[in-house]
Amino acid sequence: MKKIYVLHENNEWTIHLQHRLDELDLPYEMWHLDEGMIDLSSEPPEGVFYNRISASSHTRNHRFAPEFTEAVLAWLEHHGRTVINGSRALRLEVSKVNQYTALNTAGIETPRTLAAVGKKQIIEAAEKLDQASFITKHNRAGKGQGVQLFHSLSALSDYVEGDAFDEPVDGITLVQQYIEAPEPFIIRHEFIGGKFLYAVKVDTSEGFELCPADACSIEDMFCPTDEAEGSATKVKAKFEILTDYSPSFIPAYEAFLESNNIQVAGIEAIQDQDGNVYAYDVNTNTNYNSDAESIAGTFAMLELAKYLEAKLNGLHLTT
Repeated sequence: MKKIYVLHENNEWTIHLQHRLDELDLPYEMWHLDEGMIDLSSEPPEGVFYNRISASSHTRNHRFAPEFTEAVLAWLEHHGRTVINGSRALRLEVSKVNQYTALNTAGIETPRTLAAVGKKQIIEAAEKLDQASFITKHNRAGKGQGVQLFHSLSALSDYVEGDAFDEPVDGITLVQQYIEAPEPFIIRHEFIGGKFLYAVKVDTSEGFELCPADACSIEDMFCPTDEAEGSATKVKAKFEILTDYSPSFIPAYEAFLESNNIQVAGIEAIQDQDGNVYAYDVNTNTNYNSDAESIAGTFAMLELAKYLEAKLNGLHLTT
């Protein structure tokens, strides 16, 4: 029997999708790809394969999940299986260098970025960038991993040479132009089936942790809420789905996804003081925030499950 197969490495991030698949009474199977084995001489089962492996898998002690997933995707694609977010999507997920070059190829502006391997080279990259303020981040990251804001070369040097230096898992540190927004927020644009679904405004006043998923909340400080616990004082929600939002660049984002064979993604963007918009992250294992969705009455996991259902129903078996 044909099924939906979900390729992942984090049970916390798939439970909401499982609930929606159950709600629609769809046949599915979860493939946890932290470890495993594939026989390259065998044929994969029939079905639709949805890849949602994360660049941050190494932070959950799943260091080689992306590499193993790449092998599984090569096997699936070789046999002509229907894959959602296939090999190309995975390559962009685990490399911001790949993301930025692909975005630039599509005519989408990104912050000026230099990639460096080696502590000396990180300092040299910042010197070449020649900005009063700049940030560093990991090339393979997630959850804002490795993001630091600096206002001087000396501060960067102290960090790089100090005990607090956070070594990237792939060795590549990005030194990037700091985009100062008029207000402390970014906007994440969610796409399903390559088409724009909604945008979520993310309050960045508390730092660089931008993952909207409930499972990404750390010590409750990033949880979106309408009311502070134990208090009648209203506080601003960290995540807010925007209404009547239709910027002119959405078609360019959709064309970028199509050209890179990405069906499900969140593209994060920021606007500077002059109104210029920069895309700075493409997340192909995108998650959604239940509180923000409940307020807006829009449920991306349900839409994703319906999309997978449509792909499954349209599947023509090879045997």
